[in-house]
Parts: sequence; structure tokens; C-alpha cells
Amino acid sequence: MRPRASSPHLLLLFLLASLLLLLLQGPGPGLCFCPSQCTCVFHGRSDGTGFRSVLCNDPDMSDIPVNVPLDTVKLRVEKTAVRRIPGEAFYYLPELRYLWITYNSITSVDTSSFYNLKVLHELRLDGNQISAFPWESLREMPSLRTLDLHNNRLASIPTEAIPYLVNITYLDISSNKLTSLPSDLLDLWPPFSGAVPNANDSKIVLGLQDNPWHCDCKISKVIELSKMADTPIILMDAFLSCSGPENLAGVLFQRAELDQCSKPSVLTSATKITSPLGSNVLLRCDANGYPTPDLTWTRADSSAFNHTVVQESPGEGVRWSIISLHGILYKDAGDYRCRAKNVAGNAEAFITLSVAGDGTSTTVPPRSTPRPPEGASSSTAVTGPTPLSPPASSGLPKTTVTTTTTPTPRTTKKEPGPGGGIQRSPPASKMQQGKGGKGSSSSAAEDSDKNRKKPTDSKPGLMDVQVVEEAVDSAVVVWVAEGMAANASVSILCTPTGGEEGGETRISSQAGRGKELLENLLPSQSYKVCLSTKTMPPSKEQCVEFSTLGVGEGESDLLMIASIIACMVVVPLILLLIYKILSLYCTSTSTSSRGGVGGDEEDLSKESYVKFETLTLKQRTLNGQVPTHDLWSRRHTESERMLLCSRSSIDSQLTYKSDSLRSEYLC
Repeated sequence: MRPRASSPHLLLLFLLASLLLLLLQGPGPGLCFCPSQCTCVFHGRSDGTGFRSVLCNDPDMSDIPVNVPLDTVKLRVEKTAVRRIPGEAFYYLPELRYLWITYNSITSVDTSSFYNLKVLHELRLDGNQISAFPWESLREMPSLRTLDLHNNRLASIPTEAIPYLVNITYLDISSNKLTSLPSDLLDLWPPFSGAVPNANDSKIVLGLQDNPWHCDCKISKVIELSKMADTPIILMDAFLSCSGPENLAGVLFQRAELDQCSKPSVLTSATKITSPLGSNVLLRCDANGYPTPDLTWTRADSSAFNHTVVQESPGEGVRWSIISLHGILYKDAGDYRCRAKNVAGNAEAFITLSVAGDGTSTTVPPRSTPRPPEGASSSTAVTGPTPLSPPASSGLPKTTVTTTTTPTPRTTKKEPGPGGGIQRSPPASKMQQGKGGKGSSSSAAEDSDKNRKKPTDSKPGLMDVQVVEEAVDSAVVVWVAEGMAANASVSILCTPTGGEEGGETRISSQAGRGKELLENLLPSQSYKVCLSTKTMPPSKEQCVEFSTLGVGEGESDLLMIASIIACMVVVPLILLLIYKILSLYCTSTSTSSRGGVGGDEEDLSKESYVKFETLTLKQRTLNGQVPTHDLWSRRHTESERMLLCSRSSIDSQLTYKSDSLRSEYLC
């Protein structure tokens, strides 16, 4: 029978097992293995728990330490000679939350350097020489909130880096070589993300200072952010400045004004369309902006749908898109989103499609869309079966999605954008010609009354259509929109009368503008201009006739205006000159009548302080002898004698070398 072990042996075995278990579990508060070039500190709490921090700041350290305690929460590698961070350098530190590798000589960071750092909260790599950061490595750190890369050599941030920065709330990329940023970077956070800011949300801190920013449309959102008073995004230094282009060098972001940079605006053909089951439907969307925006179509519920999209940009800053839906079914009903986007921003508009099962159209009263986008229209259209016709390649298509109205052409040479493209005001010279040629003659009132159409009813539409300021090759048509939206599309058709072919001018405008310039007209030609909308063809009240001036009329009127202005300026100057000449002549005449020279001497004597008498010859003695020649002397007046007496009282106090040199001015 085997003997039982004694209790001391059992106690010894228990202690050995406990020690072996500690070794297998890794170092704890009382037992750890610290790298020779580092300092390890355990920060304990009163309840026996704590965390470990490691500081490695040996200038001779050339590699990232690999034997750091496993329970390290904070690791700092500072002011060493480390030049690169190898792959999976910290994979054995799953509890690491703070990693500071600052002010070293790091030039290279591997894509897998931060593998297995699932709970890392703060990564600081400032003060190094990093020129290319592996942004995709951030996906290995889903808990990361702080990323500090300031004082490095970053020259750009790729667009591919944006998805990895979604959770970042502190991003410092200051003191680098950045000249621009991806236009979508600020779209991660309000107010550019479109999300409504919440008071409980944490602020986003951005460090962008000390970079050579090139102020163009790509960083227009940053410039806009710097001008905002209260936003969820906080700039470490709000006084950012431009380094380029030359005209903005040294200008603060708050005062920078960018040329040729504007957010997109979207205009749809209608906000609600009702079409029979099985019909074909065209949905149209137009956008303006600079640079020219891109247009995309999606379903509001993100569901897939079969469609054909045709897009074209007839001019800089304008783009249109048509989506064709063939043989629509009930599943095709819903909201369709048209989204316009460029580097300056984005905008979107919605079109609601309804499918009527009885094969007839249902009229829907006009109303604004429940989600009005910026620049979108608020019109309503009802369609029946619409044939699909491809748009013309030379301009905008004439086919619209409405069958209840006359198709409205939208092509124009000057303003190709439908739905209210960029319009130009009449030139100043032509405005002056119009005012001078018509505004100052009695026939202008007659022509104005003849060209003006009075409204016959109070229905919504275009009223008081009138042509004013006719010139040799241009004119201005004005109107009043009654009961219409300001951004409702208006088509202007100007045709010559008298049987001439060609010369038609088509212009797309908006009802709220109230006027439009007609250009490239022929001189001494009669024209007829008509205005129409999508829902209302032109009637007699919307048409008016006018005639342009002859070739010499405008010039003579301008010459007449210049002559009148010259007369108004020159005549007063001539009168003033004549007045001055007469004043000088009268003054000289009155002076000569005072008695000639004697009168002048008398006036001069009155203004003199002392009157001097004429010089006479008088013999005087010099040192007791009579000189052989005459000396000039004076006879003093009483006033002079008083002055000389005062001088003699001063001279008498002086000591002279001889009596002959004493002052002669004695009283």
C-alpha cells in the first residue's frame, strides 16, 4: 500500500503550481520583464487593479522593442533613432490603448504595423518624417478616436482614406506639406454630412494650420467652415491662410473669395408624375454649378430598378440627365432621387412616380415636394404614355415628360442650361442706348403702350409682357409672374415678322427673373416675342411685337447724350472764367484811379512800421579829422531816434577799445 504524502510536501507542491501558473499567465503587477532600454511602471489602484505604462526614450534605440509586458496599456517611444515600424510590431499587446511614437526618425510605416490593436484609442506619430501614411491600416483599429500626424512630411491625403476616418474625432495634420484636401473629407461630419447636429455629440477637432494651402474650389468647404460661427467642427487654429494662387497669397480663409466655384443647384421636370400602367416614362433632371456637377439617379429606398440614363453637358457649369423607364409596373412607383455633386458641394431633388391602374391620367394639384432640395423646382406634372425619343446631340432634348403641355425647346446659344441657367444682364452701353434713344422722346410712350399687354384675367401665368430698351441688335423683354413659383421654367421665343426665315431666338429663363435680354437681333427688323410655360402655351396676352433700331439711330442718340453732358459741364466753366476775368479787370481799374505813384507811397507808409527818410550827403568827422570824401548819413525821424536810444542803452554797457568805436546812437 502506497504511503500518504505529508502536509509540508502538499504545501510545497501547491506553491510550485501557483508559480508555474503565474509564469504561464504572463507578468503581473509584481512580476514583469521590461526591455533594457525602457522604463516600465505599474499604476495600481486601491482595489488591487491597475495598468502598466512603458516609456522608451533611449537615443541609441534603433528598433521598436519586442519584449514589452503583455499587460501594457500605454506605450511611448520618444526621441529615439527608430526609422521604421515593421509589420505586426504590436500584435502581442491586445490591451494597448495609447500608442505614442513621437519625435523619432520614422520614415516608413508598414500596412500591418498596427495589427490586432482592437482597443487602441489614441495613436500619435507626430514629429517624424513620414511622407506616406498607410491609411488602410486604420481598419485594424476600430476603436481609434485620436490620430495625430502633425509635423511630418505628408503632401496629400487620398480620397481612399476617407472611409477609414469615419470614427475619428481628433485629427491633427498640421505642419505638413498639404496643399489640398479631398472634397469629401468634411462630408464625414455635420454640417456637411447632412445629419442634424446633436447637443450630446462630441465635437470634432481638426488641426490644419501651417500647411501651404492652395485656395481653390477643392478646399472651398474648409474655407466655408472657417467662416461659420458655431459648428460641431472645431479648428485648432481658426486663422488659416492661403499660400496660393498668387492673387490670394497671404489672405485669411475668412476673407478669401473663390472665383468660378459654386455649389450645384438641381431642377427637375416635375416633382410628381402619374402615368398609366405599362407606359414609358421619362424623368429629367438639370443641374448648374461650377465645376460642372455630376448627376446620379437612385431610388429613395435604395432598391434596384431597370433604367436607361442619358446625360450631356452642353456647356461649362451645366449638365442634364434623363432616365427612361420602359413599361412601368406597380413596383416602379416611388421616389426617384437625382443627386448633383461637385467639389464645392452637392444637392439633390426627388421625383415621385405614381402608377395608375385604370390607364387614365389623374390630375394632381401643384404642391411642393415633402423633401425640397436646394435649387429644386416645385412643379407637378401628369403624364400619359410618352414615346421615348433620344435627345439631340447638339443641345438639350426637346422631349419632356409631360403630355398635357406643348414641348418647350430649351436650347439657346448663350444659355444652354435648362431650368434657369446662368443669365447675363444687358450690357451697360446697350442700356444707355436704350434709355437715350427711347426714354427721351415722345414716341417712347406710344411704343411702350403699344408693346404692353394688359392682363385680361387673374389666373396664374405671365402678365404685363413688354419689350423695352430696344437697341440696334438687342432688346429687353419684361414680364410679371402671377401665382407662379419663382423658379418655374419660362420659355421665350423671338421670331422675325415679315416672312423672313431663320433668325429665331429661344431662351430658357425663370418666372422670378422678370426680364431677359434678347441678343443677336437684326437692325431695323420687326420681331414677335412670345412667352410660355410648361403648363400653359403662349396666348395673345403673352406675345408682343417690337422693332429694333436702325444702324445709325443708336449712335446718333448716344452722340446727343454725350453732347448734352458736355454742355452741362463746359458752360458753367466758361461762365466762371468770364466772372474771374471781369473781377480782375474791375480791381485793376479801381487801383489805377487812386492817383498813381503818390497814392501807392501813401498806402505803403501807412502799412510800414517805421518811415525812413531819404538819404542826404553830410560831412562828418572821423577821429577828429574831416575826411577828404563825403560819407552817407541819415536824418532820423522821431520813431527811429526812440529805437536807437533803446539800442544805445544796451551798447553803453559794453567795454570798447577806444572812444572812437563807441556807439553813435546816443540820446
